[in-house]
Amino acid sequence: MSIRVLLADDQALLRATFRILIDSCADMTVVGEASDGVEAVDLTRAHHPDIVLMDIRMPGADGLTATSEICADPKLSATRVLILTTFETEDYVAQALRAGASGFLGKDVTADTLLDGLRTVASGEALLSPGATRTLITRFLTSPAPGSHLAPPERLAELTVREREVMALAAEGKSNTEIAEDLTVSPLTVRTHIHRAMTKLGARDRAQLVVIAYQTGLVQAGPTAL
Repeated sequence: MSIRVLLADDQALLRATFRILIDSCADMTVVGEASDGVEAVDLTRAHHPDIVLMDIRMPGADGLTATSEICADPKLSATRVLILTTFETEDYVAQALRAGASGFLGKDVTADTLLDGLRTVASGEALLSPGATRTLITRFLTSPAPGSHLAPPERLAELTVREREVMALAAEGKSNTEIAEDLTVSPLTVRTHIHRAMTKLGARDRAQLVVIAYQTGLVQAGPTAL
């Protein structure tokens, strides 16, 4: 089944480039293009894409506002948001992850990285790799935005010891393969634990699971380096 993608960016040339690239893949198709946040939300509700490839800086309603609306709408629970940004907007990325985005990519990524990223998010994973991304997580997700509240540790009560262990390793930015190697189990077993934890905690994807891990104190922020 083809991955249905909605493009949201105010630059028409960039949207056209992404459309050509995505439509050239047999397993993907672009179902619509939006030039601002309001249009992105409207088109998402109209087409129910699998992924919205969302720019942050757009005129009018920006990508953060649109991401919040999309991720808060129960009718769009099957739609994931992949943010396009640069590392100069770390605080915006953190806000997007808090709002429910499944990850982010820089606009300078290669074509293969973009396509792989879309497939990763479509499969239920999140683009939360070690290094620079972990820096974002530890710097911002552990410090709640004004008016927000941390998730209470009691939310983890339903998880098994193994599910907590796997969740903690995922929050450190490790892939399923890396977690499997650490725990001497198969990647399929890791994936099963991840999905069970997501179900029990009501997380829509791996990104939200990571947010919960930090908010509940399962994983503590520490010094990181790019």
